[in-house]
Amino acid sequence: MHRSAPSSRELLAIALDVARAAAATAYRMRVEGVSVAATKSTATDVVTAADRAVERQVLDALRQLRPDDAVLGEEYGTGETGPVAPGGVRWIIDPIDGTVNYLYGLPYSAVSLAAEVDGAVVAGVVRNVNTGEEWTATAGGGAWRDGVRLRCSDEADLGQALVGTGFGYAADRRAHQATVVAGLIAHVRDIRRLGAAALDLCLVAEGRLDAYFEKGLAAWDLAAGGLVAAEAGVRVAGLAGRPPGPDLVVAAPPALFAPLHDRLAELDAAGGP
Repeated sequence: MHRSAPSSRELLAIALDVARAAAATAYRMRVEGVSVAATKSTATDVVTAADRAVERQVLDALRQLRPDDAVLGEEYGTGETGPVAPGGVRWIIDPIDGTVNYLYGLPYSAVSLAAEVDGAVVAGVVRNVNTGEEWTATAGGGAWRDGVRLRCSDEADLGQALVGTGFGYAADRRAHQATVVAGLIAHVRDIRRLGAAALDLCLVAEGRLDAYFEKGLAAWDLAAGGLVAAEAGVRVAGLAGRPPGPDLVVAAPPALFAPLHDRLAELDAAGGP
């Protein structure tokens, strides 16, 4: 017998409460001072004590509120939860997206929390740790910030598009990504590298970036911000009809998607290490 999941609005309400408390903890720990606790893929891919503390706080809160749900987090993986039951909920957590920004005191990091049912993200929140800006979305319910429904840019000319991107931490991957940027920059208005994928996707949702692409995103980078973008009218996909994922994420308004997609395909943006 399949369990009946709560509505997307109910899941969003839980996500909001948990993410706001988590962001408050992250902010407090940054004010008090934070240092590198470990590294991941390379010596420059850092984890702070705050990443671990915030994710632990989120795990504990969800265990109290939704003890039968599964959880996937950046720092603890599946945590202490089991597999997702049919019709069950899986929470996807990035405790601090933009950890390097957070470590250096740059005001561009966020808590990202999404709820997924049967493989589809149905609710998500992204909250900027530093500014308190908060983006939310539910599947079919639109994307919002501060009570205002979001709509992406209507830019259709790639040459006039402000495009966000990001880079991996491995040197060989960065080298390939640099060649992609070098091949793209003359064909767009300009490129921005801000350092937090979830926030980049939210900026595309409200037209503060026209588009965004990046190779190497994990589920926790994409889940909440990807839903916010999609609900604001952004097309979020991979190359050549593939779904968005580690190979590549391209997020752009429908009229801009094809020219950006085709240029990225020519540049082999999904290739390399």
